[in-house]
Formats: sequence, C-alpha cells, structure tokens
Amino acid sequence: MKRLFSCAVFFAAGLGAQSQDFFQAPPAPGGPPGYEFRTGVLAGGSYLGVNLAEIDGTRAKELKLKETTGVEITRVEEGSPAEKAGLKPNDVVLEYNGQRVEGMEQFGRLVRETPGGREVKLVIGRNGATQTVMATVAAHKVRAFGGNIKDFLPEMPEIRMPDMPQMFSVWRSPVLGVEAEALGSQLAAYFGVKEGVLVRSVLKESAAEKAGIKAGDVVTKVDGTAVTTPNELSSSVHSASSKKTFGIELMRDHRVMTVNVTVDDGRSERIVPRVRVVRNDFN
Repeated sequence: MKRLFSCAVFFAAGLGAQSQDFFQAPPAPGGPPGYEFRTGVLAGGSYLGVNLAEIDGTRAKELKLKETTGVEITRVEEGSPAEKAGLKPNDVVLEYNGQRVEGMEQFGRLVRETPGGREVKLVIGRNGATQTVMATVAAHKVRAFGGNIKDFLPEMPEIRMPDMPQMFSVWRSPVLGVEAEALGSQLAAYFGVKEGVLVRSVLKESAAEKAGIKAGDVVTKVDGTAVTTPNELSSSVHSASSKKTFGIELMRDHRVMTVNVTVDDGRSERIVPRVRVVRNDFN
C-alpha cells in the first residue's frame, strides 16, 4: 500500500490521542481504488475497527445506493466491535444513532465522541437493501503510572532538526468548483473572520467562477448553514444542490457579501484531498 500522506490529530480526553491516516486504498471487492481513511486510537478513545472510503456517484451506483451518501467499509478488523456486530466490507454506513452520515471525517468524530461500551444503532446499505445493525463501540484502556514521566526516560542530547517541508491538505469540491482548506486561528484573524473555509483556487467555467467567487475569499455560510471545515463545506453544498441555486456568504477584503451559486445537474459532490508542500527556506 502506497502511503500518500499522514496527519495526526491529538485531543484532550484524559490521556487520549487520536491518529487519522489517508492512504491510496487498494480496490474494494468489485470497486475501484480510492482514498481510504483509517482511524486508530493510540491511547484511550472509542473505536469500531473498520477502514473506510468515501463514495462518489459512480461507486454509489455500483453499490446499488439510492443516493450518494454514507461511507463504505473496505476492511473489518478481526475481533473488533464491527466484526462482532456483523459488519462486512462493501457495507455502507448510512446513519449513526439516527444521524445521517455524510463523510468519513464526520463518521470518525461520531465514533470518537461515543463513550466506550455504549450500544449504537447503525443503518447500513448492503446489496441494494437497507438494514439496522446494533454495535457496541469499544474503548482502548490507558495504562496509568505514578511519578514523573521524565523519570522513565533516558537523558537525550539536544538535537536540532533540519528544516522540513510543511504539508498542507487542500480539498477540491467538484460541484462548487473550488480548492479550499481549513483556516487556523491566526489566518482567520487575518481575514477578519472567527471561522470559515479559505478558497485557494477557483476552477474555470465552474459554478463558483460563474457566481463570482475568487481565490482568497473565505466561505462562512452555505444556504444559511455555517461552515468551518472543507468537509462541512462539501456536506452543505451536497444538501443545497437539490435547489440548483443557493446563496453562499463569504468574506472578501474584510467585507461580508453573498453570492448566488447555480450548480449543474448530474454532478456528485465528493470532496477530494490533495497535498500541497511548502518548503521552509528561512534561515
């Protein structure tokens, strides 16, 4: 398996730490290769024990889905809560405890936020039919110890790390026709917003270009719904695209403005990750 890039996300939950990795996935049985998302808990946290892949319009037809939604299970770990619940590769998780599943990032968050040992209801698609599966998420145990952690580590000399390229995740929204990335707190303050999604580039002849959206704009709302991440932007565009024309609120030059976007028929909204590498040349 060729590793494209990896990013680690840490959160404060006791001693819990969460890692999220994107890989170029091998073809699922009967399906094409795609980006696969694997969630693994380093210490603490809840898990189901599955590998996932996003679903586009073509894959949705192959899986006999009525619409492009949910996440596809590409692998089930042995002895995991998912295996005990009867989940299988090529199952599509459509709902998690009554909440519609829009993408991998959202699904991973829902699992992480569920206390270990709690039973959850999953609505899945399998062979063109839907069914309900009950699964009990599990929690990794954290090994506790007393004393100062420094007492357990050997003395290490100070090492100066060389400048390394920084890797940023850039996301492409096909229906809207933009490449965007999430804003950190410093960039948000620079653009004059509390939160939003930065437009890095606009594709020619796209719905965004026709609506007047430009690189450097910060999208804050889609059809009245606030967006703070590329995944939320994708989900909101997917929901609003049924109207064909909808409003997008954005910040440009520290001024709030609204543009109307008209989308084409027949295009599925699948947010696609890419990597942008920036090398540090400051000495």
